[in-house]
Amino acid sequence: MSVMTEEEAYALDELLTRTTPKINPAVRGIGARKGFKMIAVDDFSADYITAKALATRQTPEEIIAGLVRGELAADI
Repeated sequence: MSVMTEEEAYALDELLTRTTPKINPAVRGIGARKGFKMIAVDDFSADYITAKALATRQTPEEIIAGLVRGELAADI
């Protein structure tokens, strides 16, 4: 993941200040999900989840849910 320069960050801030993004709840995405929670993961974890999602044709959410269910089942 590349890091923004200060100039790029100021340009993005200016763009978002002048043009507020429109969210259409009818379209699948972040705006359409109820109870959506964003989490931060390290680069290795993100790469693993992305690769597994592509290989299994699942969404990253489905991969994470499967991992959590597996952990819960192992604890029982």
